[in-house]
Amino acid sequence: MKETTLEKFKGKLLVMRKRLVGELDNIRSNSLSRREDAAGDLSDMPIHMADLGSDNYEKEFAVDIIESEQKELNEIDAALGRLADGSFGVCEVCDASIGYKRLQAVPFARLCIECKRREEEEGG
Repeated sequence: MKETTLEKFKGKLLVMRKRLVGELDNIRSNSLSRREDAAGDLSDMPIHMADLGSDNYEKEFAVDIIESEQKELNEIDAALGRLADGSFGVCEVCDASIGYKRLQAVPFARLCIECKRREEEEGG
């Protein structure tokens, strides 16, 4: 792959990384700390059980999103590492080149489209 093409992918990965880090920080600071903020409520009314259930659901949902986005962030970091060591764009299974269109769609792809299809068919 040409150096200019690799630089474009690096830029795209860095933009994706910055966006994900911002989203993760936002979720952590807003969704996961909401009940702690409510604990300082000036009202003498106790917290209703339904509110606690809703808060727990929201926190579980936020944790699921964090886990998913953290996995994507790890993939982006790994792709940046492959860019640095010269293995970017090479399938980790068959050593074939990963197609340009695939890398445009998923710039952190580790597998060519054929190996990815096989992986999905095998359930893994």
